Amino acid sequence: MYFNSFAFAVFLPVVWALYWSLARRPLWTQNLVILAASYFFYGWWDHRFLSLLILSSLLDFSLGRAMGRSQQATTRRSLLALSLVGNLGMLCTFKYFNFFAGSLATAFASVGVHLDTVTLDVVLPVGISFYTFQTLSYTIDVYRKQLEPATDPIGFFAYVAFFPQLVAGPIERATNLLPQFATRRLFDPAKATDGLRQILWGLFKKAVIADACAPIVDRVFDPGASWSGITLLMGVFLFAFQIYCDFSGYSDIAIGVARLFG
Repeated sequence: MYFNSFAFAVFLPVVWALYWSLARRPLWTQNLVILAASYFFYGWWDHRFLSLLILSSLLDFSLGRAMGRSQQATTRRSLLALSLVGNLGMLCTFKYFNFFAGSLATAFASVGVHLDTVTLDVVLPVGISFYTFQTLSYTIDVYRKQLEPATDPIGFFAYVAFFPQLVAGPIERATNLLPQFATRRLFDPAKATDGLRQILWGLFKKAVIADACAPIVDRVFDPGASWSGITLLMGVFLFAFQIYCDFSGYSDIAIGVARLFG
């Protein structure tokens, strides 16, 4: 579900209306709406890996609570190490296993040793890098005693899965974002207007500027094309501008959506 898709244009107003209809209800109800919407948003991309997102959240919520209860430095270090191994282990398995397996086989083959390598024929889970480092920022801050351990599982799981930033960032430190899930949020028309303005600006960058540059860049860098040096230089410039507007536009939309939710 891309930010500039029709599906998201339907999804966002529905979630927004339901969310603010609960503004006078207990805080956990708003957090539950965000959590359910975030899981739906992630499942729209690929429901097969939703369990990984939940597992990562459960792991670090439990380890954070355990660190909060322990006063022994060695125990806290062990719990942090478990968080690092668990999260980075999942990330490396899905993202780098085939690369390192192939590189290792090539290295041994260069000295005459041939290995039967095993590769994992899996799709890289969407957003795994972003939510992995987001949960790690929490356990690291709890370990350093810069943040109190979360006691509300719904709020914590919503922090990890917060849909505006789930798929492509930007990564938020737990010390900044997590306390906002523990604070009552009332509708602010000025903040909502700013958020909507930033969403529109992000859509303009993404859909108008970046997408307009893309076909020109593709033509310039087509393998069979032959262009002058000036044309290639312009292609390089446009490609840099395309990448900037693409990511900057995405970030603007993510920030704007977050502002819509207070």
